[in-house]
Amino acid sequence: MFTEANYKQASELLEALKGKRLKLTTAESCTGGMLSALITEISGSSAVFEGGFVTYSNQSKINLLGVNYELIETHGAVSAEVANEMVAGALKKTSADIAIAITGIAGPTGGTKEKPVGLVYIAVGRKDGVTCTENIFNGTRQQIRVESISKALEMLGKII
Repeated sequence: MFTEANYKQASELLEALKGKRLKLTTAESCTGGMLSALITEISGSSAVFEGGFVTYSNQSKINLLGVNYELIETHGAVSAEVANEMVAGALKKTSADIAIAITGIAGPTGGTKEKPVGLVYIAVGRKDGVTCTENIFNGTRQQIRVESISKALEMLGKII
């Protein structure tokens, strides 16, 4: 499932977090906890990984992260607005310094013309601000999910 490059990326990220004494939390939808799983595959991750939320349904985004129902209704669960709220909610619910959120359409079904399969929003932030990217990944469901993880790790590396 994960490549050697994914493990290397995650290991480097954890070392950077340790070096700066920062804690990380995740809020995942379309990746279903894969980012958290990759991070916890690495020995010593408990020093910096606060925990993660798998909020696959709209209701779990609302209940667990405090995402505003109106945002989901207006913009859809797969949107920058919801990804940003997922980051804010994860930071509010934990003592982490940095949060990352992933929400998208991994397929092979569920896409529309406006929101095709492979559309993934990834947001990363701290309490003082959030950055979000819109991504279009190609491939199978598994490939889209792994590409989402790679992009998330890249974004985390930049914020640390």
